[in-house]
Amino acid sequence: MANVKFLSGEQIPLEMHKVRIVQKLTLPNLERRLEAITEAGNNTFLLKNKDVFLDMLTDSGVNAMSDRQQAAMLIADDSYAGSETFTRLENKVQEIFGMKLFLPTHQGRACENVISQTLVQPGSIVPMNYHFTTTKSHINLNGGQVVEAITDEGLQVTSTNPFKGNMDIDKLNSIIEKHGADKIAFVRMEAGTNLIGGQPFSLKNLAEVRNICDKNGLLLVLDASLLADNLYFIKTREQQCQDMSIREITLKLASLCDIIYFSARKLGCARGGGICTNNEEVFVKMRELIPLYEGFLTYGGMSVREMEAITVGLDETMDEDFINQGPTFIAFMVDELSKKGVPVVTPPGGLGCHINAMEFVDHIPQNEYPAGALAAALYIASGVRGMERGTMSEQRNPDGTEPLSNMELLRLAMPRRVFTLSQVKYAIDRIVWLHENRKLIEGLTWIEEPKILRFFFGRLKPVSNWQEKLAAKFRQDFGDSL
Repeated sequence: MANVKFLSGEQIPLEMHKVRIVQKLTLPNLERRLEAITEAGNNTFLLKNKDVFLDMLTDSGVNAMSDRQQAAMLIADDSYAGSETFTRLENKVQEIFGMKLFLPTHQGRACENVISQTLVQPGSIVPMNYHFTTTKSHINLNGGQVVEAITDEGLQVTSTNPFKGNMDIDKLNSIIEKHGADKIAFVRMEAGTNLIGGQPFSLKNLAEVRNICDKNGLLLVLDASLLADNLYFIKTREQQCQDMSIREITLKLASLCDIIYFSARKLGCARGGGICTNNEEVFVKMRELIPLYEGFLTYGGMSVREMEAITVGLDETMDEDFINQGPTFIAFMVDELSKKGVPVVTPPGGLGCHINAMEFVDHIPQNEYPAGALAAALYIASGVRGMERGTMSEQRNPDGTEPLSNMELLRLAMPRRVFTLSQVKYAIDRIVWLHENRKLIEGLTWIEEPKILRFFFGRLKPVSNWQEKLAAKFRQDFGDSL
């Protein structure tokens, strides 16, 4: 990815790839969008893809594969045990992370299940820079408790701090002092803190966390699912790393961790996952769970064709022209929205552009799910599907009370090598229109609320007929235009 300045003075991201396979999109009309969001219970997860124009729900499993990945899938060895495909993947993981032991899984949350069952006991504490939904659920299900130690600026929506995903070392020390090292199951760092805008941590901060873990005899676990973006930010924002190659940064980062796990649906642009370690004792304990939950040790629930694609995808992640594509497109979208007064998370992070729903629709109380309401409103106005990352993504306390999220974000993910600049500009245009008419948006209330991970399949309804009013304004402004 290169930033090119045009005669007009505009500086835009330039794709360093060409598109040779295309997939047809449809843009449903306004009436169909109203029907579709109602059928989906105002939950964008439940929209049918045929009703979606630009799918910015996630970058998980929807990144575009390269020609090399497609070609590699043709040589897959589909032996149940002892597959050469697994050997190629294992060798690539060892090369990139410098860790000799590897366990395959079908995706990232499967890694979380195996790690939590192995290391978490009732009463365990897991300090982390910030939680992710499935991670927290697995830890809780095994009787543990998540305690966040994100730096204070991590929870500030707008900031100039280049590493808002850093762990606060004083907070980590306080957690260990309060609970005792023997109660700490492990310390977890997430590369590209998902729920607060894909914000990265620095290599220096990870080294500081490693030092604390060594002093207290604690395991350091890294969720590397969004590592590609974090590597880009370390390379471009951390002065002492600017002369290092991406491979050198990756090896240094991995050397500071005891366990690395990843979802290849994000890291590697295919569908699968894995756990890496040099700790033989922990490896043996985790290995017993792979055949029980995932499949045999040389496929772990993955398709061998996907495994071949992951092998190539991990290699391509070490290419600076690849890993800068997502962050550069995201930065363009964030900057354009910011110029037009739309509240967004800054500095631009990885994964996607994050709109600050707390400010965008500041008239909607948090217990009426402003980010979820904004996601529904954007779909009605554009056919663009985003994801709520706020109170709706939490789950109720045991006593039934509602924990309010630190942030209310509408995430607009930017899958790698998928969208064109004109499509991104279309999304920006509709978001700006929605911001100008934001007072028409009102909240949502549950009609079907699951107890765990409710944001995946729960259903809601508008608190009033605000969606019809929003649609009427759209017709007034755009006429018959889609």
